[in-house]
Amino acid sequence: MVTGRFEDIPVVLDAMGGDHAPAAPVEGAVLAAREFGMPIYLVGREDAVQAELARHDHKGLPLTLVPASETIEMDEQPSLAVRRKRDSSIVVGMRLVKEGKARAFVSMGNTGAVMAAALFHLGRIKGVKRPALATIFPTMKGFCLLLDIGANADCKPEYLLQFGLMGSLYARRVLGVESPRVGIVSNGEEEGKGNQLVKDAYKLLRASPLNFVGNVEGKDIPTHLADVVVTDGFTGNVIVKTAEGMAKMMKTFIKEELYRSPISTLGGLLAKGAFDRISKRTDYSEFGGAVLLGVDGVVIIGHGRSNGWAVRSALRVAAQAVAGGVLEGIRQDIAEQMGVEEEAEEALEL
Repeated sequence: MVTGRFEDIPVVLDAMGGDHAPAAPVEGAVLAAREFGMPIYLVGREDAVQAELARHDHKGLPLTLVPASETIEMDEQPSLAVRRKRDSSIVVGMRLVKEGKARAFVSMGNTGAVMAAALFHLGRIKGVKRPALATIFPTMKGFCLLLDIGANADCKPEYLLQFGLMGSLYARRVLGVESPRVGIVSNGEEEGKGNQLVKDAYKLLRASPLNFVGNVEGKDIPTHLADVVVTDGFTGNVIVKTAEGMAKMMKTFIKEELYRSPISTLGGLLAKGAFDRISKRTDYSEFGGAVLLGVDGVVIIGHGRSNGWAVRSALRVAAQAVAGGVLEGIRQDIAEQMGVEEEAEEALEL
């Protein structure tokens, strides 16, 4: 995994994005700048951001305020808001990446607006059919990468193949997995199971150079049957939201049972350290956010409810993606795939 200091990787942070903006983004920026040394552009309403900065000791930290007079709210229609609000923190920040002043963009704001702005200002990497949102998903043996989790509700088989290529590369270059096992979500582990999309994508993935391990059922994702799990955005989003709900439910059940009697309460106090460690292993704030793979720039989208630590983690993930050469790797892999497809088409014409 790429770690360390990132003094030469400037990152844009949408200071107005998220339920707790600008407090959480500013806190996260201060934490990240101090720990990782990365230069950070804080984009947002000048008075609001300055007021939050005044609450922190940021002397000597590489933080630069970039004014943006507008904010895209969480309930706004994404593409329309991006077109109308040209001085929004999302649009202004994305332009900084487009102009080469920064190497990555991070936001806890409107997911659809961030994706729309990324496509409009950065565009897709040549040959990428659809970008995909990829997130770290906790498992019994660490974590896997799950994609797509919401960028594409409807997919074609070739999209899933590219998700596998991009996800495998990200797992290698950023997460440090030497030969990522790639699986596809299905309703059965045997070949031939699944809907038509899964069956057709299965054939493409099997014929690819990926370390493809076949179908992965929902129950197999937490057991870490694959390092990279591919699916369409509709299914992926349902998986993530269901997992979040189940985690919340289990935590509630455990608390209820711990306080049901004096003896169980005492046992809970004795096991508090173990419970805290379990909570940390499944805490989204440790993973930062989802990476938008396939656009021509590093873009990280975090939870709207992110606190300062989650923002700090998202900034770290952004710098790791840049340092790991994710964009360059995807360009190369997609170009090679396009070359193979062209050769196959030429062979069929002969």
